[in-house]
Amino acid sequence: MQGKGVSRDDKKALVWIRLAADQGLHDAQYFLGLTYEHGNGVSQDFIQAHKWDNLAGINGLEIAEKDCDALAKQMTPDQIAEAQKLAGEWKPNGK
Repeated sequence: MQGKGVSRDDKKALVWIRLAADQGLHDAQYFLGLTYEHGNGVSQDFIQAHKWDNLAGINGLEIAEKDCDALAKQMTPDQIAEAQKLAGEWKPNGK
């Protein structure tokens, strides 16, 4: 979706989504997880996808929990452990 008079800029949009996710907004965290899961504008990375889905789920977004579980079925135990470690170490910016 584009705004009126504004051209589409996926790279700039990703910057804003990442800033919102880094501040703890669960919708942005979930979207960032999907971005990594599908490799949209970034290299596909299931560890990062799981981390962001996990954080969004912890922050109350049920669909993110379900996606995190589904994603885990495509990952090795080591990848899941790394994603969980990263999620546990994550701290929101500005807090």
